Amino acid sequence: MDLLRFSTAGSVDDGKSTLIGRLLFDSKGVFEDQLEAAERSTVNRSAGPIDLSLLTDGLRAEREQGITIDVAYRYFATPKRKFIIADTPGHEQYTRNMATGASTADLAIILIDARYGALVQSRRHTIIASLLKIPQIVIAVNKMDLVGFSHERFLEIQRDFQPFVDQMGFTGVQWIPLSALNGDNVVTCTDVAPWYHGPSLLEHLETVEIAPVDVRDDFRFPVQLVIRPNLDFRGFAGLLAAGTLKVGDEVLALPAGTRSKVKQIHTHDANLPQVSAPRCVTVLLEDEIDVSRGDMLVHPQRLPWVKRDFDAQLVWMDATPLDVTRPYLIKHTTRTVRVKIAQLLYRIDTNTLEHVPAETQQLNEISRVRISAAQALYLDSYESNRTTGSFILIDPLTNATVAAGMVVADQPADEQAVSTLSRIDRAAREAHNGHRAQALLLAGTSREAQTQFARALETRLFHRGAQVLVLDSESARGDLSALTATIRLLLSAGLVVLIDLPLDTRAERDALRRALGVDDLAEMLIDAPDAPLNGDFQRPVLADCTVPLRRAGLDAATAQAVTWLADQGLFGTHRVVSPGAGI
Repeated sequence: MDLLRFSTAGSVDDGKSTLIGRLLFDSKGVFEDQLEAAERSTVNRSAGPIDLSLLTDGLRAEREQGITIDVAYRYFATPKRKFIIADTPGHEQYTRNMATGASTADLAIILIDARYGALVQSRRHTIIASLLKIPQIVIAVNKMDLVGFSHERFLEIQRDFQPFVDQMGFTGVQWIPLSALNGDNVVTCTDVAPWYHGPSLLEHLETVEIAPVDVRDDFRFPVQLVIRPNLDFRGFAGLLAAGTLKVGDEVLALPAGTRSKVKQIHTHDANLPQVSAPRCVTVLLEDEIDVSRGDMLVHPQRLPWVKRDFDAQLVWMDATPLDVTRPYLIKHTTRTVRVKIAQLLYRIDTNTLEHVPAETQQLNEISRVRISAAQALYLDSYESNRTTGSFILIDPLTNATVAAGMVVADQPADEQAVSTLSRIDRAAREAHNGHRAQALLLAGTSREAQTQFARALETRLFHRGAQVLVLDSESARGDLSALTATIRLLLSAGLVVLIDLPLDTRAERDALRRALGVDDLAEMLIDAPDAPLNGDFQRPVLADCTVPLRRAGLDAATAQAVTWLADQGLFGTHRVVSPGAGI
C-alpha cells in the first residue's frame, strides 16, 4: 500500500479539525480511549455528543479557544491506502506552522466556509501551498448544510476562486461540497446534493495520483554517521534521500571527489541488494575512502549543485527579525555550516504574490534571499528534491531555529549567463583550486613586453598550482560583449585569466571594467625598460600597490609569480607591475 501525506488549511473556524475528526471517526481510524477522552472534553454539545475537532486539537489553549495553534499529525489507513494528515492552523499569526505542516505534503485540502466564500486566508494558504510545490489540492467547500447545499452558492464560490487557483500551477484541482459536522460527502456521498456527481473526499484521497518515488540513478545519500565497531566494518549510515542504490553501483563522495563502489547495504535486520528512497540504511564501500558526517554520496554523472552562494525562499519563524549583518548557521541534510544573508531580494506578499522591497523579515513572512555559506553545500532545488532542497537557519547564540528555507531552481543573476549545465558554482571551484578567480588586464608601453610577461606569468602560476589561462587576440575575437562573456565563463570555472589584448585606450579598458566590475578585474601595467610611461595610465597613489619585478628578463621566477599574486588575495583594481622598479 502506498502512502499519501496531506494537510488541511483555511481560515479560522472553517472546520479543518472537525473535518479530520470526521474522516478518522467514519473510517474507523480512532481508538476507543481517544473517543472517550474527546467525549469527556466536549463542551460544545451543539456539535453532537462528541466534538470531533478534539481528536486533533490536543493543546489546552486550543481546546479553550476553539482554534488550532500547533500542527497536529494523525495517521489512519483504509484497504486502499495509508494516510498521514497534518492539521495546520488557520490564523495568519501561525503562518509558519502552516508552512511547516504542509512542507512534506503531497496534497493540500483548502477549506472554504460556504457562508463567506474564499477569504484572505484561503488565498494566502493556497499561495503557500503553491510556494511549497504541493502538486494537488482539494478545495472543500464546508458547511454546505448551512446554505441548504445550494448548487448556485457552490458555483458562485467556484467562479470567484477558480481564476485565482489557475494562476498557482497545481497539477490537479478537485472541488467537493461537504459538511464535516454531519459527514455529508466526507467518507461517503449522501443524497443531500443530488447535483454533485464527483467523489467523496475519502474516495478522492484513495484514488488521487501520487507522484512516484524518484528511482532514477541521481541518488543522494547524506552521511549522518560513520559506524566502525571493529577493524573489519566501516559503514556510512544515513537516509537515502533520492533515487535507488544497489550493490555494485559506483558512487562519488563529496567533497573529496573520490570514487568507489557499493559493497554492502545494511538495514537493522538484513542485508539488501537494492534500496530506494526514502530509506535509512548503512552503506559499505569497496575502498577505504575519506567520508565523514556531512559528506554526501552521489551518482558520478548526476551531481547536485555544489554551491556556496544560492537563492532560497525563507519562511521566518522567530520573533526576532532577520538581521542581514549577523551570521547564522544553516542545517542542510547532515551538514551544518556558517552562512550570512548576502542579500534580501524581496518579501513575498502572501495575499497577492507581489514582490515587495524589504530590508528585514518579520515573523511569519516569506522572502527571497541570497545566501552565502562558508563551505560548499550539495543542493538540489526544492521542487526536484524536498530533502536536499530544504534547510533550516539557526541562531548560533540562542540555538533557536529562526527560519525554514527552500532552495529555488533559479541561479543568481551573475551565474545565469555563464552556464546552464554546470552544477558546481564559482565559489566551490575557488575553494577547490585554493585561490580566487580573477581577471588581470595586462597593458604595456611595449606590446612585446606585455606578451612576454603574460607567457612568463602563466608558466610560473601554473607550476605553483594555479588554474590560469592567457586570453590573447587569437583566442578572443569579437566585440566587447563577446569578450566579456568569455571572461565570465572562465571566471565561473575558477580560473585566473591573464588578458593580453591590445586595449590601448582608456575608453576600452573602462568599458571592460564596467562590464566585469572592479572586484573581478585588476589592471597590471607592464613597463618596458627605459620606455616612457604612457600618459594614458595612472600609477596608484599607495606605494604598496606596486609589485616590483627584476628589470632584466622579468624573472626571479617572475618575481615569485608576482609574490604569488599578492599572497593569493590577487589584486584590487589599478595594480601596477613595473619591471624597472627592481627587486
